[in-house]
Amino acid sequence: MLAAVAAGLAVFAPVADAQVGTGPWTSDSPGYSEQERGCGVISGLTFKLTCSTGSGDQRAERRYTTYTGGTHQFEGSFKITSMTGSRISLKQTFRDGGSAGPFFMLAVEKGGRLYAVHGGETIATGATVGTSVRGNTINQVGSTHKVYINGSQKDSVSSPGGSYYDKFGSYRTSSGAGPITVQWSGIKFWHK
Repeated sequence: MLAAVAAGLAVFAPVADAQVGTGPWTSDSPGYSEQERGCGVISGLTFKLTCSTGSGDQRAERRYTTYTGGTHQFEGSFKITSMTGSRISLKQTFRDGGSAGPFFMLAVEKGGRLYAVHGGETIATGATVGTSVRGNTINQVGSTHKVYINGSQKDSVSSPGGSYYDKFGSYRTSSGAGPITVQWSGIKFWHK
């Protein structure tokens, strides 16, 4: 009986870290700045684009500290609470320095399709209003950049050497427009 109770407790024990990929991982706490441009509004971990403008710089994002070399993992869950727009970037891995620019952008279309902005391939489906989605990116600088949705690997591309940083929130892509409200939670970083 005691063994059965102990086994039952083991099943319900919380998982301390939900990171993906092979470790060991060391937890990070990078600094960040916030960017509100155009009709972008940030309130805690809620990121809104309040307008339907299809031009200009419309963004509400957190930008984290730049890293160089090594393997770095981002994790965060998002829930779209309202969306009448489409083609909004939610998470970016951005190159810094001499080759600055967006390296990987995960965006959502109305209807819940998650896709890579550069190339347009579908990463996952089901990111509909009210649904919580966990996303992880692992950037092994100079090797590979991998994307996981709800714990399953969905994308892998070559990652050039150099410096990078992570961003998340809501950002109008060149073909997109709001409005959208996105709530983020469970933001974590690791390196190895």
